[in-house]
Amino acid sequence: MNIRRATEKDMPALDRLLCQVLEVHHQGRPDLFKTGTKKYTDEELALILKDDKTPVFVAVNEEDEVLGYAFCIFIQHLDNNILTDIKTLYIDDLCVDERRRGLHVGTALFDHVVAFAKEQSCYNLTLNVWSCNKSAMAFYEKRGLLPQKVGMELIL
Repeated sequence: MNIRRATEKDMPALDRLLCQVLEVHHQGRPDLFKTGTKKYTDEELALILKDDKTPVFVAVNEEDEVLGYAFCIFIQHLDNNILTDIKTLYIDDLCVDERRRGLHVGTALFDHVVAFAKEQSCYNLTLNVWSCNKSAMAFYEKRGLLPQKVGMELIL
């Protein structure tokens, strides 16, 4: 397995995996997430892939087939009145193809992103997990992530 930056040639595979993630979210929260749609247009995804502020990494096999991805975003609040200037790498989305789960693709992607964040002098790595996604929560807890803040809701 190799992990590299995603390119435009990976867009069909990224779209397929983004749909898998959307379906997990739809199953957990159909009141919030639609089914059968795309998170990004082709134009939006192409811009994300070209932007160094939004690095996307893919895990690929020997045939260069995409096994999983990690969409990341650099966040830094320079000269903010209340926040320090730390640089954060936020994992916006991490997915392993449902056919490839259990092969440690997610662990390899996560470890790669952690190493990348350290290379980029980030203070921390953050992400959000929907509470209905118990397997993702367990995955991240096993890797040492702790709650930073908790989002709460009251459905009216």
